[in-house]
Amino acid sequence: MKKNIEIKIRGYHLDFYGHVNNARYLEFLEEARWEAYGTVINSDFFKKNGISFIVVNININYRIPATIDQNIIIESSIKKVGNKSITVYQNIILKETGKTTADADVTCVLIDKAGKPVAITEELKDMFC
Repeated sequence: MKKNIEIKIRGYHLDFYGHVNNARYLEFLEEARWEAYGTVINSDFFKKNGISFIVVNININYRIPATIDQNIIIESSIKKVGNKSITVYQNIILKETGKTTADADVTCVLIDKAGKPVAITEELKDMFC
């Protein structure tokens, strides 16, 4: 799974200091993951199998600020597939300069309807890798 999306920075993304609020980066990352997941797997697959991925850890590094009217590119790719979890690496790049504004490792665990972790099948691994 490798996918890039582009987002234009708007005024409502900014904080009092005129740069993107740290919490907005989490929203950008989530938007990009949904887009990336949609390219490899249909949500009906999860419903049919009674499973879902939930975020259990986000390790984010803020590098340089992004400001209004800049465009960011969010690159998403699978970093690691474990027995019950996947780690997605995401890099947020300022389109105008090519510099990284933030990057993150996002770990998600596969759970069943009861909320218990379940093993990632070979079929699912093949879809993501």
